[in-house]
Order: sequence, then structure tokens, then C-alpha cells
Amino acid sequence: MPQINAVILDWAGTTVDFGSFAPTQIFVEAFQQTFGIAISLEEARIPMGLGKWQHIEALGKLPAVEARWRATLGRAMSPQDIDALYAAFMPLQIAKVVDFAEPIAGVPEAVAELRRQGLKIGSCSGYPRAVMEVLAPAAAARGYAPDYWVATDDLAAGGRPGPWMALQNVIALGIDAVAHCVKVDDAVPGIAEGLNAGMWSVGLALSGNEFGAQWQEYQQMDDAEVERRRTRATEKLYAAGAHYVIDTLAELPGVVAAINRRLAAGERP
Repeated sequence: MPQINAVILDWAGTTVDFGSFAPTQIFVEAFQQTFGIAISLEEARIPMGLGKWQHIEALGKLPAVEARWRATLGRAMSPQDIDALYAAFMPLQIAKVVDFAEPIAGVPEAVAELRRQGLKIGSCSGYPRAVMEVLAPAAAARGYAPDYWVATDDLAAGGRPGPWMALQNVIALGIDAVAHCVKVDDAVPGIAEGLNAGMWSVGLALSGNEFGAQWQEYQQMDDAEVERRRTRATEKLYAAGAHYVIDTLAELPGVVAAINRRLAAGERP
């Protein structure tokens, strides 16, 4: 009987770093320190899930950011400017990422349950390898270590929303069919990555980029605000094509069980 053999998990906002704050804050700092241009956390979140060079490029094309850039520098953002911002981003991110390596509540338990069922745990990230080489061991020391990870700059073909990182997991983990994989992400490009790879794609509405709150802020938030943000995130992830949207990774074993029933009935992603 066909069944799910692997889950492929994003990192920030999915397995570690509730709210996906490590990358967003660093983009704000890099723009300010390098060119004296202010961007907001909300703006920094908009392209989340892309590789970081591509993320900076996309930020420069946001109308409000482009207007401030032109007002300050008298020209559009160039590839050389993106290189300079990326060069500023990298050391800041490497230095700070260990502070955001704590697994999100329920992640170690969900991963343990999936492993108990025989699933392999793959992962991929919008972070470049230099950041992942710091983040992965820091997360492992805190209780989360996938079977495999791939960084956005590891593959010549590129990163999200293309399928290549997800498919590299299939190869590395020896999975027999892409339809037997679940890709989980908190941002739109990661949902597209799973769909483009031919996998089941699951979005996270509460723990990541689209909800946009740190754990402490979420804990103190009133029910109406939680529901407003959850609804906004859920609608955005479903609009991107997610097959399922759940609050956090803690709910993933139940989704895998539901997908297994669909596979048994002959359905495919």
C-alpha cells in the first residue's frame, strides 16, 4: 500500500525560530548599515522563503522600498548593490542565527513520532550553506536534527520556488516516489517548491513568517488578534496551493495519516 516515506521540512519558522525572526531582522540591519535605508520587518517578510540574494533583489523591487532607495541614492538597486547587501547580511546572520536555533514547541516530539512510523526527515532552507553550517549543529544540540539538509546555494539550478532542493532530498534519502513525500513550509515560495516537486505541500499558519510574531508575543496576544493573523496566513498559504494548512509542525503526524488514506484511495498530489 503506498504511503508517505519522508517529510521535507523548512527551517526558520517551521522547525526552529518561532515567527522566523532571524532572517527578517538581519535584512533590516543590513539595509540600514550598508546604505542608510530603513525597511520595516513587515517589508522584510514579503519575499521570505527565497534564497537570500534573491530575497534582497525582491526587496529592492517592492514599490515602497524602491521609492526610498531612489530618494536616497538617486538610482535603482543594482546587482552590485545586492552583492554589497548580501556581503553585509552574511556575517550578521552567521553571528545571530545560533540565538534562533531553539526548536519550536512540539517539533522534537512530532519528528520522533514520524521516525517511529519509519519516515525519513529531510530538510532544506533559504539560508546559504555558511549559515546552515552554524544553525544545524546548534539546533541538534537543542533537540532537532533532520536526517539530511540542503542549503539554497548548494545546487547550481537554484533554490525556491523551484523544486531542486526538495528533489535533492529525494535523491539523498532514497525515496521511491515524489508523491510519497510531504513538503512543509511557513512561506509561499516553500509551498510552491513542494508543488513544483510533485509532493504534498503543507503550510504552517502560526509558527512562521505569515503569522509574524515571536513566541512571547504570541503567548500574550488576545484571541481575536490570534484568529485574525491565523486566518490571514491560512488564506495566503491555501491560495499558494497548499494541500493542508496547520498551526505548527506538532500537527503534522495527523496530516501524514490523512494523506496516507488518500494515497490508499489512489489520490496523488
